[in-house]
Amino acid sequence: MRTTITLDKDVAIIVERLRRTKNLTLKEVINEALRQGLSRMVAPRGKRPEFHTRPVDLGRCLLGNVDDVAEVLSVAESESFK
Repeated sequence: MRTTITLDKDVAIIVERLRRTKNLTLKEVINEALRQGLSRMVAPRGKRPEFHTRPVDLGRCLLGNVDDVAEVLSVAESESFK
């Protein structure tokens, strides 16, 4: 199949570098890159490992009520809250 493609500058640089270092034709480099890229795109994704967070006992709350954010901040900053 013949077709015309326009490569971005960064891709063209990589293709040209590969072509020179591996002594391949442009067609060979493009076909191999497409084969590898397309096979990764269609391959099913592997299952990610589960991540578990270990609970830590922080002790009792030093403030009576943490619903009032302004009061908590003032106590944390050692201000007298009125």
